[in-house]
Amino acid sequence: MSNTSTADDILACARTLIIAGGYNGFSYADIADVVGIRKPSIHHHFASKVDLVRTLVARYREEAQAGLAAMERNVSDPGEQLKTYVAYWEACIKDATAPFCVCALLASELPILPEEVALEVRAHFRALASWLTSVMERGKRQGRFQLSSTARIEAEGFMATVHGAMLSARAYGDPKMFGIIARPLLDRLSPRH
Repeated sequence: MSNTSTADDILACARTLIIAGGYNGFSYADIADVVGIRKPSIHHHFASKVDLVRTLVARYREEAQAGLAAMERNVSDPGEQLKTYVAYWEACIKDATAPFCVCALLASELPILPEEVALEVRAHFRALASWLTSVMERGKRQGRFQLSSTARIEAEGFMATVHGAMLSARAYGDPKMFGIIARPLLDRLSPRH
């Protein structure tokens, strides 16, 4: 697949397959075909599908946290941070590099997920909600946002709308639906004068 390690290739393939069909939508045989290795080679890196997907979600969480931390360092304005966050997903959905948040997709499958995977998915949502809450709080303090509820509730609503916009874009087969739904979130936070 690439110049990366076999484990990285396996994880990248699993991520693509999960986004396409969910947790139960792929097998080690599917990964072996795409990566060009034998199934025992996958087991060498990841003893079970649970280990593979748990590792995938843990890595996804680390990447997301690193991305948000980088944004915090480079973009100080809370409104611009939310705009950048929405623009990131809009671009990923438009060019199909990441047409859906892996954790949002897996969250829809929580009742059937192994507990080890479910714990990682829930941790992603807690971390994202915490970051969004801090952005909402800063925006309110700085007079950039007018919140109609607590910062936490606004953050949860923002997160749910972004993930719902991903689902709508997928359901309609139209990447533009994401922006149509998500961009107005930023306008709703602006103070009314």
